[in-house]
Amino acid sequence: MSAQSSSEQEVIEEIEFGQETLAVAAAAIETASRRLSGSFQAALDLLDGCKGKVITTGVGKSGMAARKLAATLTSTGCPALFLHPSEAMHGDLGIVLRDDVIVALSNGGESEELLAILPALLAREVAMIAIVGNLSSTLAQKSTVVLDASIEREACPLNLAPTTSVIVAMALGDALAMTLQKRRGFREEDYALNHPGGRLGRRLTLRVRDVMSSDPDALPKVALDTRFMDVLCEISTKHFGATCVTDSEGRLLGLIAESDLRNSLQRHQAGAFALTAADMMNSRPALILRPDQLAFEALRLMEDRPRALSVAPVLDEEARCIGMLRIHDLVRHV
Repeated sequence: MSAQSSSEQEVIEEIEFGQETLAVAAAAIETASRRLSGSFQAALDLLDGCKGKVITTGVGKSGMAARKLAATLTSTGCPALFLHPSEAMHGDLGIVLRDDVIVALSNGGESEELLAILPALLAREVAMIAIVGNLSSTLAQKSTVVLDASIEREACPLNLAPTTSVIVAMALGDALAMTLQKRRGFREEDYALNHPGGRLGRRLTLRVRDVMSSDPDALPKVALDTRFMDVLCEISTKHFGATCVTDSEGRLLGLIAESDLRNSLQRHQAGAFALTAADMMNSRPALILRPDQLAFEALRLMEDRPRALSVAPVLDEEARCIGMLRIHDLVRHV
């Protein structure tokens, strides 16, 4: 066999082994899903009825899964934190209160660090959910509710490294967190409040008032009797590509865009310079925004039309022009 064909065979074998690894994990999760029963419901009830906080704990790879569970719960409306068993033995147990719920993850259920803090947890009479691979383990026997995370084998070729067992434990944790989220009616808006820096968070929390230009000195405004050249100057110096036409109280009467100036020149030619804002304005602007509208909604309103709008006025409840919103400002923020 040539070196090239040998190399090709190795690639095929490695891809097949990768596929087998994924298949083992998928099958283990499927098996765990079929095992869900009343214990899952009992665990869910404990989490939903928790008057304190949820504390997850675990060692090694199970500890990583516990950290992930705490982060998922917190981001979906259930305050949670991770407690490392070793740190717990040196003072961090002070965060555990009677109204809390513990979620302990361990494949074998006999981790020395976890067993070392069990007496202190039991003395506090906290409810404890165990996600374990050994239902006969000490951790399982001492817990209030036990979820079966047992597997037939690890994906590791030596059946030693925690692989499939950790994936199943994480999947059970996700099942708890997502079902709890569904039970509590946690909405997109709630999720966004916990993720203000993310794209979804900005789309569901950022308002027009947060993006618009509201500096009164920078806001382009002219009166009805403003002449053509002064309107042109206002548009050119304020850099919005348009100007509002307002009355003495600042109420919007119309909008003049650069395209309106060009149309006036084409129709009237030299006579355009004698026109006033009243002659050129659009008294019914295509879009008027409110400061409390979602910025993402404003972006869709400006884009979802045969010809996208580059700018739109923002009015308060009394129809006074309080700002201008440019589409490129929305694109940058949303």
